[in-house]
This record gives sequence, structure tokens and C-alpha cells, in this order.
Amino acid sequence: MHLDVLDLRNFYYRTNLGRVAQRAIRDQVVDIWPEAKGQTVAGFGFAVPLMRPFTLDARRVIALMPGQQGVMPWPAGQDNVSVLCEETAWPLPDGFVDKLIVLHGLETSENPAAVLEEAARVLGPGGRALFIVPNRSGLWARRDGTPFGFGRPYSNGQLESQLRHHGFEPEGHRAALFAPPSARRFWLRTAPMWENTGRRISAYYAGGVLIVEATKRVYRPSGLAVKDAVPRPLRILEGLPKPGAEPA
Repeated sequence: MHLDVLDLRNFYYRTNLGRVAQRAIRDQVVDIWPEAKGQTVAGFGFAVPLMRPFTLDARRVIALMPGQQGVMPWPAGQDNVSVLCEETAWPLPDGFVDKLIVLHGLETSENPAAVLEEAARVLGPGGRALFIVPNRSGLWARRDGTPFGFGRPYSNGQLESQLRHHGFEPEGHRAALFAPPSARRFWLRTAPMWENTGRRISAYYAGGVLIVEATKRVYRPSGLAVKDAVPRPLRILEGLPKPGAEPA
């Protein structure tokens, strides 16, 4: 079940807890991808809170928002680059994207396999993607008051297995949102400390979201090699003695 775009916008841009979540995840994204100079960067789901840093040097930035969620203009004060699309049919040609960010697009989809197929299709050879999903072991997936409490949470193993099945090779993983999902002033004020501490202690269990970086796999022919069967030559003289040999 997709969330409504207005609810997502209000959480990330109009609540203190949403701003804390946006900053924590975006810092990780920028640390993984410090630049995208001359590249095409796309986001699917509601990835726009993480994409603004790439508008500075990327050749092209595109925000794909599924029809079940709805769309909003983005970025504010600039030419709109957000597009309403079918979640299983993105309006992009094959191999068009260099970097892809998926946030609130996989765990809420009714057809995650088709979403991953589209992600693999639009990525060019060697293209990189970040899949950001709720951590099933984290606190954020257990609270309905945030977008991370909806849809199917993942474990790291589940996500990586699904990515491999659809043409991706996981290259690295991280976690974010180590602070409790509370809007109380104390937790909001100490959130940076929780993020720094959490990354050093646990990258799997405590974080509210999992971040997996994967590359598009370029397939090679698979399966067992089949050799043409070569018939055994007919040896009509096998029974005759060799020249110079004593008869038996």
C-alpha cells in the first residue's frame, strides 16, 4: 500500500521528526555518493528528500513518483523534474540512468519484483542504485506515525537476496535512523549523537532503515557448456597385427 504524497511531504518537510530523518538518511547517501557530475540521477517512490545535493552537479535529475502515491512539484523554486508514472512502467529508455535512489517505493509496492525489473532496465551497464527500506529489526518499522511503519520491512539478507534475483549485485550496506522515532525535544536534539554512535556499534539491528548499494549486473551466458558429441571413429584395422609384429 503506497502512502499519499501529501502525507510524505508533510512528514519530511513540515515535522521536526521528518527533518531529522531526512538529514540522517541524506548524510549517508551523500557519504556513499559524494558527487554525480555529468550523470543522470533518478529517484523512485518518494526519494526527493535525498536528491537535492545532486541537483548541483548532475547532468539530469528525475523524480519518478508512482500513480498510487501521487505526485508533487519538485524542487521548490526551480523547474519541475518530478513525473507521475506507473510503478511497473517508468517513462525512461533502457540504460538511461547512472544512479538510482529508491525510497518508499519498494516496501509499499504490490509488485516489488516488477519495480526491481524496471530499476534494472533503466540503469545503464555498471549503473548504481541505493535501495532504502525499513529495517524489520528496528524501532521505526514498529511505529505507524512515520512512513517507515507501513509496507513490508526487510532484513538485510532478504533485501540482498531479492536484489540478486533481479539482476543486481549488492556492493555494500549501511543503516540509518538510530535515534528513537519520537518527536520529543530531547530525542530530536540528541539525534546526531545517536546516529554517530549507532553507525559504530551496529549496522544491522538498531537502525530504522537499511541502505543497500547495488550495481546492475551484466549477464554472461550461464549454464553448463555443451560439447558436440564426436562419434568414435570406426577402426576397421584394429584387429590386424601391426607391421613387424610377431603373429599371436
